[in-house]
Amino acid sequence: MNKNVIWITGASSGIGEALVNAYSNEGAKLIISSRNREELYRVKMAAKNMMNIHVLPFDLADTASLTQKVEEALRIFGHIDLLINSGGISQRALALDTQLETEQRVMNVNFWGTVVLSKAVLPLMIKNGGGQIVCISSLTGKFGTRLRSAYAASKHALHGYFDSLRSEVFDKNITITLICPGFIKTNVSVNAVTADGSPQGTMDGGQENGMPVQECAAKIVAAIKAKKEEVYIGGKEVKGVWLKRFFPLRFSKYMRTAKVTR
Repeated sequence: MNKNVIWITGASSGIGEALVNAYSNEGAKLIISSRNREELYRVKMAAKNMMNIHVLPFDLADTASLTQKVEEALRIFGHIDLLINSGGISQRALALDTQLETEQRVMNVNFWGTVVLSKAVLPLMIKNGGGQIVCISSLTGKFGTRLRSAYAASKHALHGYFDSLRSEVFDKNITITLICPGFIKTNVSVNAVTADGSPQGTMDGGQENGMPVQECAAKIVAAIKAKKEEVYIGGKEVKGVWLKRFFPLRFSKYMRTAKVTR
């Protein structure tokens, strides 16, 4: 029986929803968040231990509201042991075509929303004796690809920020885990924003043939329990991390022509 209080953002679909199911099966107390209230209640009603799940909708891009949302979350169970930042949006557009407003939205949701929420939760964890903050990043947080410039920037920023934060709070019993999924079978590419901010509306081949989301969630749960610092999850695309590190020029040439969408 998992007795932790776990707060999961991006919980209405994809990896976030799969993590809700995984932790609900363990009997954990859950707070689940995203913008879509109806979908959050669908996730709750389908979960094994729905009575232990509380819905708290909000928009990560509305950073001014996040401190209040933390106060609301605290009133539900009294404390938070584990915050899983799974909320985010992807991108499918050339950098020169992408409107600044679209790029800012990607950064606001993926980076600033995660940072502001985590900073609001962190003092509560420290006061309670410790806790764990998890960021669902991406392999794109380790290397960039075409059509994902703002998305890659937001994920790279998460790594820089939370690597630094980890070293600042290591003596306060705070664990920070960065999860880097590759191609996982979710609707992330369907919902990815194009140059003008509208959704792509189609599934990329990589996602369509990617790792089942339940398998990904199981690997994430295991990494969190092991208190890993950084984990790469996926298929052969994971090799890109090592190719980038040891053969950067060869990797760069390959990425210029690699198929990154359907």
